[in-house]
Amino acid sequence: MPRTSSVVLAAGAALLVRRTVRRRIAASPLWPLPALETPVSGQGGRRAASLRLTVAERAVPAEGVALLRLASPTGAPLPAWRPGAHLDLLLPSGLVRQYSLCGDPADRSAYTVATRLIEDGRGGSREVHELLREGTGLVVRGPRNRFPLTAAPSYAFVAGGIGITPVLPMLRAVEAAGGAWRLLYGGRSRASMPFLDEIEKLGAGDGRVTVVPGDEAGLPDVAAFLAGTDEGAAVYCCGPEPLMDAVAAALPEGRALHLERFTPGAGTAQLGTFEVELRRTGRTLTVPAGRSVLATVREELPHLSYSCEQGFCGTCQQRVLEGEVDHQDELLTDAEREDSMLICVSRCRGRKLVLDL
Repeated sequence: MPRTSSVVLAAGAALLVRRTVRRRIAASPLWPLPALETPVSGQGGRRAASLRLTVAERAVPAEGVALLRLASPTGAPLPAWRPGAHLDLLLPSGLVRQYSLCGDPADRSAYTVATRLIEDGRGGSREVHELLREGTGLVVRGPRNRFPLTAAPSYAFVAGGIGITPVLPMLRAVEAAGGAWRLLYGGRSRASMPFLDEIEKLGAGDGRVTVVPGDEAGLPDVAAFLAGTDEGAAVYCCGPEPLMDAVAAALPEGRALHLERFTPGAGTAQLGTFEVELRRTGRTLTVPAGRSVLATVREELPHLSYSCEQGFCGTCQQRVLEGEVDHQDELLTDAEREDSMLICVSRCRGRKLVLDL
């Protein structure tokens, strides 16, 4: 009889364990995990430090443009930055958007950013315009700089609309250093072009500034402007994608081109269908043309970390175990691209990728 009781108790314990395991697996498709390295997604290694700031001042420097001065609520000096740097703003909805710093790097009492309202955008600019008022608190990350001002014998700047924001601190810095520079600044109209008065004063009377309002003069003549640059000049451009494409196409030899983008690389949606194997999960998914790896994977793993969905913040970085990646991001180094990818924008060059998920 005792032997029978032991057998019953053992069988009951085994059944309880099996049920517990099944419930755990149903609750988390990533458990139990094979003995693989720790995944990189959401580990924070690429993220800059977070700061809690307050909107100290709000202004309207041009039609449809909101300018914010962000300061520490304690009055503490903010981390230093250099021309070309940007901040990640963590908006009330959870969206993360990148905005160039357009103030004075010597002023560490506040950060200044400006954004244009994009009516048909993805919602970030509308949140800034409608929800961020004086006294509003928010979290920012940064500053970070992937658009640094490098040493050069002369400079040519091309800005379109709100693309003037990273360029403005560069103009001030080069002018203060006595450097040679020229600027081509285009926009829909003078009323829509922020910081126009200051820019025209910087180049007053010497022909260094060419302003092209679209409603008065049409599109800027990028080729003619670049033809007047000196060999060895550094060419900096920020603005709409067609403007940056035009600058790249018209760039004379011997000039170094620097572009600032806040949108994903072009062409990703046209790439073909491929498979993604999730090695830890044991599942293989089909990623159709025009859909991101992130969107496809999140159908299986809805709690996967992600943020900007534009290849800038690094939150969705994942280790690649097999396959060739078509990198479309603006963040990873060449070394990081050897074994990882940002799954929000990058895709597969072949038929299959294997991810450490």
